[in-house]
Amino acid sequence: MVERLAEAVRATVPDAVLTTDRGGAELVLHAGRPGLLALMLNLRDTPGLAFQQCMDICGVDRPERVERFDVVYNLLSLTLNHRLRVVVPAAADTPVPSVAGIWPSATWFEREAWDMYGLVFEGLSDLRRLLTDYGFEGHPLRKDFPLSGHVELRYDEARKQVVYEPVSLTQDFRDFDFLSPWEAMTTLPGDEKVHLNRIPAPKP
Repeated sequence: MVERLAEAVRATVPDAVLTTDRGGAELVLHAGRPGLLALMLNLRDTPGLAFQQCMDICGVDRPERVERFDVVYNLLSLTLNHRLRVVVPAAADTPVPSVAGIWPSATWFEREAWDMYGLVFEGLSDLRRLLTDYGFEGHPLRKDFPLSGHVELRYDEARKQVVYEPVSLTQDFRDFDFLSPWEAMTTLPGDEKVHLNRIPAPKP
């Protein structure tokens, strides 16, 4: 199935860079930002491909790279029953062409990618936050986003409204060594009675 789909993609996109996912069950097409819209139109309209549906668009953050993000498109052909993943690299300050004109449902996915990763989609007319509040600072799925966030909110009884305040945690609460606090202990809390009620071993 994957081999037949790879042949069909290469027939339409001769210079396509194709791999498979870790399980080898899904084909992955690596593409660039230039020509992305033409590529997506070919994938949708070519009879042997017929990817009528964009199932999902998500981001991947790889801070060690110059273009630190990947935009991942998961496409589905309803008539031919096959799937394709398209991966496009992007930088924080480089817009990616919006595919909402090809698959209108992509509007929601692109808004989510903007909200979570700060990815900008050129041509998207409705680039608003989707999962976080409009006053939220930053993009929470970036790997450099602090676990505690930048602000916290609470309901102020005197003002009768929700208020935002800077997070007041000390730096000690932001540093993690990922070591178990119980590593040096021979008895975990709550297990003290185990030693008291232990049946002695029979004498030889």
